[in-house]
Amino acid sequence: MTALASRPALLVVDDEPRSVEVMARVLGEEFDVFTAASAAEARAVLEQEWVQAIFCDQRMPELSGVAFLTEVRERWPEIVRIIVTGYTEPEDMIGAINGAGIYQYVTKPWHPDQLLLVARNAAQLFALQRDHHRLSLELKLVAPVAQARVVSQREKVVRNFSFDTLIRTPQSPLNETCQRAAQAAVFDIPVLIQGETGTGKELLARAIHYSSLRSDCAFHAVNCGAIPDELLESELFGHKKGAFTGAHVTRVGLLDQADGGTILLDEIGDVSPAFQVKLLRFLQEGEIRPVGSNDAKRVNVRVLAATHRDLVQAVSAGKFREDLYYRLSAMVLAMPALRERKQDLRVLAAAILDSLCNQHGKAVKGFTEEALACIEAYDWPGNVRELQNEVLRMLVLAPGPELGADLLSPHVVRAAAADPMLAAITLPDSGPLKDRIERMEASILHETLVRCRWNKSRAAEELGLSRVGLRAKLDRYGIARDRTFARH
Repeated sequence: MTALASRPALLVVDDEPRSVEVMARVLGEEFDVFTAASAAEARAVLEQEWVQAIFCDQRMPELSGVAFLTEVRERWPEIVRIIVTGYTEPEDMIGAINGAGIYQYVTKPWHPDQLLLVARNAAQLFALQRDHHRLSLELKLVAPVAQARVVSQREKVVRNFSFDTLIRTPQSPLNETCQRAAQAAVFDIPVLIQGETGTGKELLARAIHYSSLRSDCAFHAVNCGAIPDELLESELFGHKKGAFTGAHVTRVGLLDQADGGTILLDEIGDVSPAFQVKLLRFLQEGEIRPVGSNDAKRVNVRVLAATHRDLVQAVSAGKFREDLYYRLSAMVLAMPALRERKQDLRVLAAAILDSLCNQHGKAVKGFTEEALACIEAYDWPGNVRELQNEVLRMLVLAPGPELGADLLSPHVVRAAAADPMLAAITLPDSGPLKDRIERMEASILHETLVRCRWNKSRAAEELGLSRVGLRAKLDRYGIARDRTFARH
């Protein structure tokens, strides 16, 4: 379908040329009007043009108006349907109209003002349905936040998914990615986002959408790697009632729902070769064909894709189609892993903690310096998701107003003990057995002290040492609280 015109578009269907001419002239004062003399001609118009409402005569030779509008409901459910009748008592048509989901009927002879009023209401209903669908999606994304001033829902969404909400410092490697993404956002081109799981690829995709000219329309995301081919085809392209076992109703696919907007194909590198062909056909032709249907429908959707895989390597290995890769990658963006963003960890952890405090109603002051040093020392292979889980765990277990290093998982603390920045306990990884055992002992001592909040009596008891013996070992390895947790 073509993009929305400056005026709403209507379709008038009637086998009587004079009737079509008069209706088109009246409605043409405020609307762009397409006409058709049969159901077949009407289908051809609907496949090529963006129509918001249909006025259809009830009595036509090949197909009744109600039967045709029932068919329209199956293929184009968002279009507002109006029946025009002059041969049947309106009361006799109520059941048929309700069953076909027809918005209203107009009786002949009609008055021009009446016809225009019905058309205006139909166009308004179409716009309200679209806005309702978009807002329903956005409401799921925006948590209620106390506002100092009244702002619209749209302002909230755009603000919550702008590039500024991707937490980072001025020296972050994520800055370059966001800068390139902002440049690509205003151009209607496909973008491929690559990065490890949990790095925030979907957040970057949403920021691209809400910074683009399509921000007024819907954004949909689908995890292609988590759905079998058959279900993924139905999810994206839709299906007709009865197309397969369990298809009890007609389903509008996400590509159709995102018409005018953006769709994110997440984990695109995991789709099968067979489904890659179907995606390529859609990207080449701009058409979708619901499962169980022989009819194609044009949609105007911007496609963003994301993957944790190296697609160039997958293409070389014959696991991903080269032509599909180039269709998806007019611009390629890389999301850095958290281990490459050490300078962002403090501000990111603080932002996550603030959000979790609001979400769970538990207020704390923040992290101790020891805890932050441990967080910075760990590599976070699960990236932001792992960090979120760790901060949530600390918040739940926190007995006081601060989150200390003793609340961290043991493997995070061990990473801090092995951090090269702790020069006092950095001993060779190779060499004599004695040196390597000493390194291990120093690491165990440090980890135990962190868990015991540097209470040397508790640490000595846990390790089976006297307090004097523990002190001697700390002096030997040069382990001290102020030295061990020195800032970079």
